[in-house]
Amino acid sequence: MDPGVRLMERVRARDDAAFEALYDAYHRLVFGIGLRMLGDPTMAEDVTQTVFLKIWSAPDAFRGGSFVAWVSRVTRNRALDVLRSRSARPESEIPADLPLDGALEDDVFARLDAQRLRDALATLPADQRSLIEQGFFGGVTHSELAQRTDTPLGTVKTRIRTGLQRLRRALGEEVS
Repeated sequence: MDPGVRLMERVRARDDAAFEALYDAYHRLVFGIGLRMLGDPTMAEDVTQTVFLKIWSAPDAFRGGSFVAWVSRVTRNRALDVLRSRSARPESEIPADLPLDGALEDDVFARLDAQRLRDALATLPADQRSLIEQGFFGGVTHSELAQRTDTPLGTVKTRIRTGLQRLRRALGEEVS
């Protein structure tokens, strides 16, 4: 059984230790997705905090299946919300290199994870890699990908699923 699933069962029972273990195991994945999509460590940290706050406050939102896939989707959706709100309400520039307490270590680990993911993505065939990058990091739906690539929707889904399976094998237990 997915260790995230077991921890979520304990989080539902309000087990603080399980929540801490869940955070320790998955915060780098969440931060890495946020950083990849937003390109800003501060915003990625905000997304990470929001995702884990949601996990703690509404653990029943996870209804089973792969915890990694679920938390990745939640993170992706939250980052898309941030991108949408940022484009709707442009704000003044805040220096990206503004030091944050304790952020350096998280940033380093997130960059290491991101590099491993980039290396694993680079091993995929171009048709799978492109669809995964656009779908997961660009916020493009499967239907939109099918239209953009003039490829049947079923083929798009098959290529994404096959690519994700290859990524899972390439990354091994690092993401499970």
